[in-house]
Amino acid sequence: WGCPREAMARRAVAGLLLLEAAGLVGAMLLYRRMEHSQVYYKSNEWSGIHGIRENDQMTWLSSKN
Repeated sequence: WGCPREAMARRAVAGLLLLEAAGLVGAMLLYRRMEHSQVYYKSNEWSGIHGIRENDQMTWLSSKN
């Protein structure tokens, strides 16, 4: 069965990997949700990145023609 320390270390590593995977999935879901809402543009503008909204609008308008 091995040493109790080894079993505890394996459980700790497995728990950390599971936590990391959950965090990654959560970040991906948050990104997808933000990408399809006005929050995406606002968060970029708050962080100092400007022009994304205008570029998307020009792309959308040109695709309609």
